[in-house]
Amino acid sequence: MTAGFPDAAVRLQSASDRVGARTLEIVTAEDPRFSEHHDEIARRRLLRDTEVFIERLCRSLASADPEFVRAWAEQVVPVYRRRQVPMDDLIRISEALRLAAKSVVAPGERAPIDEAIDAAVKVFHRHRRIAGGGRRRNRLLQLLYKGA
Repeated sequence: MTAGFPDAAVRLQSASDRVGARTLEIVTAEDPRFSEHHDEIARRRLLRDTEVFIERLCRSLASADPEFVRAWAEQVVPVYRRRQVPMDDLIRISEALRLAAKSVVAPGERAPIDEAIDAAVKVFHRHRRIAGGGRRRNRLLQLLYKGA
């Protein structure tokens, strides 16, 4: 756990509450419909899950190994499918976390974070293609496909 940037990982872990809250603020600012799609309880769950995401990101930062975040992303996909959270929203949260972590981590220490988040986004993209990925579908097209 010392191959990467363990000091930066400690700083990020100590600021995880602030970074998690900032992550959801960034997502809400980029997509105002995010608040419409997710009620208060769902947003609180996402905030709680963001803390786990940050913890795994800290492990990846300290070890310079994106496998911690990639494995976490593989594990949480079924949970988010059950909650009917679209994979696109998880991708937005990942990208927002990348931006929010920049306030804590120095520019020279960001490479492991970028690699880890890229690995998670790749997992979410792959699971997005699977049927039932929770994407918002066009209701008009659904009506036409049903033949009604």
